Amino acid sequence: MDRCIVLVDAGYLLGAAASLLAGEPSRSRITVDHSALVQGLREQAESDTERPLLRIYWFDGAPDRVPQPEHRRLRVMPRVTVRLGALTRSDGRWAQKGVDAAMHAELTELARNRACSDVVLVTGDGDLLPGMMAAKEHGVAVHLWAVQAADGDYNQSEDLVAEADERRVLDRTWITKAVRAKDLGGVCAPQPAPRPEIAAILSAPLPDSGLAPAGERPPEEGERAPAPPASGNGTQERLPTPKGVPTPKDLAALRAPGAQTVQHPPTATLRWSSDKGWVDRPGVAAEPAEASSMPTLAQLTTAEQRWADREEDITTVGGDPFEVGQVFARRWTDRLGDQSHLQKLSGMYPRIPHRVDGELLRYAARFGLLAHKDDQIDEHDRYAIRAGFWREVDIRTAAERTPAAD
Repeated sequence: MDRCIVLVDAGYLLGAAASLLAGEPSRSRITVDHSALVQGLREQAESDTERPLLRIYWFDGAPDRVPQPEHRRLRVMPRVTVRLGALTRSDGRWAQKGVDAAMHAELTELARNRACSDVVLVTGDGDLLPGMMAAKEHGVAVHLWAVQAADGDYNQSEDLVAEADERRVLDRTWITKAVRAKDLGGVCAPQPAPRPEIAAILSAPLPDSGLAPAGERPPEEGERAPAPPASGNGTQERLPTPKGVPTPKDLAALRAPGAQTVQHPPTATLRWSSDKGWVDRPGVAAEPAEASSMPTLAQLTTAEQRWADREEDITTVGGDPFEVGQVFARRWTDRLGDQSHLQKLSGMYPRIPHRVDGELLRYAARFGLLAHKDDQIDEHDRYAIRAGFWREVDIRTAAERTPAAD
């Protein structure tokens, strides 16, 4: 079949690009315009092979194989198929599992079925050598692409390089058409619209409620940390790790019968994240009675709507935390038969009823949000999700209050 296929090891491509542009292989050091990168791969492959492109296979790792926002954007692009392996953490480092095996299986299957005449491999791992040899035996021409190495040496297996039919190095000029180093101030993708409400949430100081600020300075080297208080038997008690602003789950634990958690004093001030920044609420008040009667989105959704929601999630929702909160709130408000619930919810602002809030966060987890990042739940994502929820609710309630034009 006279067409070409591109198999991309994203860990190699983006890690090598980060080494080249930022001096270290961490993908967090670069920003990637995936649309431009895919277009560049397609044009280069069609030019080198003189064959039309059939498909680009994008192989990458993800925690629990849950697609991350970048994977969601990639898999709805034309002629792009995303294959995910596992991403595990060992000794403080992330490692891909199953990506090489998936690439090997795809390569040999495509060659055996004569799905293409040319295959472009963007990888450096020698484990793919048997797959490359098998593809050649089935009459497929194998093109091996490398990313220019930061130190001028090879960043690919030499056996892989020797076995390839054709070779190309994607140099700095080619890479920087779609990738920029963050610390160089370059941004290749359009900047998102400024959201002052999220900036206010993330920059606001913590309340004076006895909770230590999340960014509190640890003791300097050589500086003695304060000793924990002694218990009645003379042994030192372990103090709980200081936390940041309490979440609705924290507050539910404080109210739970028989809870062992120390209660906040009646005069304590708690702050809730919302679309308008931090909102002070004194004390720990129980949820109003009407909160328990609030219907969940699952209760309001038919089987047909559930199918359509999943289709929309896969094809159009990018996974930005603010956007996820807005999408959830839009569906919830659109399906409310009794609009009095919307007015009641607005009266509870900025506190989302516990059962609705839990469903909102579970929905966000589908997009790879709320995943473990550096072994801690990302609070910033939670605040942005809730800010998006309240912004959409505010838009809907404002529309309800506005009289129709004559």
